Amino acid sequence: MNALTLVFVALCVFALAYRFYGLFIAQKVLVLNQEREPPSVKLADGHDYVKTNKYVLFGHHFAAIAAAGPLLGPVLAAQFGFLPGALWIIIGCVVAGAVHDMVVLFASVRHKGKSLSRIAEYEIGRVAGTVASFAILFILILTLAGLSIAVVNAMFSSPWGTYTVVCTIPIALLMGLYLHKVRPGDVTGASVIGVVLLFLAIVSGPYIAADPTLAKMFTFTKKEIAVFIPIYGFLASVLPVWLLLCPRDYLSTYLKIGTIVMLALGIVAVHPQLAMEPVTKYVAGGGPIIPGAVFPFVFITIACGALSGFHAVIGTGTTPKMIGSERDVLFVGYGAMLTEGFVAIMALIAACVLVPSDYFAINAAPKVYQTLGMAPVHLPQLAQQVGEQVQGRPGGAVSLAVGMAYIFSSIPFMKGMMAYWYHFAIMFEAVFILTAVDTGTRVGRYMLQEMLGKVVPRFAEPKWKPGIVITSLLFTFSWGYLVYTGDITTIWPLFGMSNQLLATSGLIICTTMLIRLGKARYAWITAVPGIFMIPVTMSAGYLNITRNYLPKGLMLLAVLSVVLMILMAIVFIEAFRKWYGLLGVKETVRDQYGEPVLQVVEE
Repeated sequence: MNALTLVFVALCVFALAYRFYGLFIAQKVLVLNQEREPPSVKLADGHDYVKTNKYVLFGHHFAAIAAAGPLLGPVLAAQFGFLPGALWIIIGCVVAGAVHDMVVLFASVRHKGKSLSRIAEYEIGRVAGTVASFAILFILILTLAGLSIAVVNAMFSSPWGTYTVVCTIPIALLMGLYLHKVRPGDVTGASVIGVVLLFLAIVSGPYIAADPTLAKMFTFTKKEIAVFIPIYGFLASVLPVWLLLCPRDYLSTYLKIGTIVMLALGIVAVHPQLAMEPVTKYVAGGGPIIPGAVFPFVFITIACGALSGFHAVIGTGTTPKMIGSERDVLFVGYGAMLTEGFVAIMALIAACVLVPSDYFAINAAPKVYQTLGMAPVHLPQLAQQVGEQVQGRPGGAVSLAVGMAYIFSSIPFMKGMMAYWYHFAIMFEAVFILTAVDTGTRVGRYMLQEMLGKVVPRFAEPKWKPGIVITSLLFTFSWGYLVYTGDITTIWPLFGMSNQLLATSGLIICTTMLIRLGKARYAWITAVPGIFMIPVTMSAGYLNITRNYLPKGLMLLAVLSVVLMILMAIVFIEAFRKWYGLLGVKETVRDQYGEPVLQVVEE
């Protein structure tokens, strides 16, 4: 199959989905009302609640949600062939992921920018809210630690990549000051400044790497980068959102989307064939990369490329506090997820253009690869061209970089630039992931403030600076310690399962809200994907425990899996009980805005 066909199909489906299904949800289901004051206006404080231009906010939101998942998940899922992954990305993104992101964002906007656990408390009950708060906080710690380790592995001993990533910080600070102090609201001017400086940073990267003195300045060990990343996360969590976090994420979006567009154009120019089979022999299990069958592991492995619980954390964290109008929920929520789905398709293509034996040689452990009866075809030549040892580098990052570099260097006027594009792709992956780390840290701080605020009320005050600093330190240290010790790499499968459990809970919680708002006839839009994902995630958790953790003696991971599954099961049961109660209500009441609902709850 030609890769261009898959690109064309994905673009058409996503465009039609936004125009019809997304608009249907916005107008008929959620009834987005631009006359209602969003939290960014109602609770404006200049620090967290800041009304933001929708294009800038789209950039921030997309940069925050698009992390390792849409890049690495589809690459690993290519073990099953290109067809299972492509089907789940395209269909799942439209009917599950984008719906989840849009409705969760809407729920948080209606609840003054509150977290998902607080929304669960208001919509379902105190028990569900309390249980969800602990589960979500724990999942977020695992997520940030895992994402940060991916950045560490991409940036260590890489002066070019490290230099470019570091440059985005002062550039973002300059953009933030320009946009809010020098010429407030001048998005065009800030964008020009940021894009020009980012381009200069990218172009100068190879020269930095070639100069021994400069290269040494930007060459760090894994442990050093494992310290720097939490420090950056702390600063991004404490400083005003407009100064560092939002402009940096907006800036990174130019690099992210620009690179994906370049990759799409490269596919148009090169017309590469998908070397991977549509369906491989590993769909029934026994694969060298993913230890399980296509069901349920394709859903868990692709994760963010089609549906992600981490998006619920962002959609109830920074984004609802900055959205300027309810009408922007469609563009930011549904639109950003469709964009991420397209990123996932590009990552899948980059993996599947490689000869299968080369793909498995990169992503399988050397001892495992020896048992497959395969021999590398083009890999020795590719390794020589990129100047790196690429065989036996599991995790997806290296094979993605090799695939992208192969497509770019196949363009006639770019021949001989394989090494350049390989290192560019590694840097691109690091920037892609790091923007989720900074936003996730800030959201974790919000959640910790909410939780501690129930014991010490002052922590719940958004402007109390000691509370901001203390909770930021506590939360950053919790995931930073895991990154420094490196133990988090052993529980990545647990993150995959727990991330999808969180997405499932977001869909179930939002279904409760839709029923309460008198939208029971439309509740299927979240109920169907939510209920479908319950057996998917629970079966994946069970298989991880019985076939992966227990045989290896990983008792701690087995216990953590069981605890998370029980906590989320409690939330689901409480939600179903609430559905039953709400569906029995015969008469509506008016909320404070005069709209008919089945029950009035606290905002």
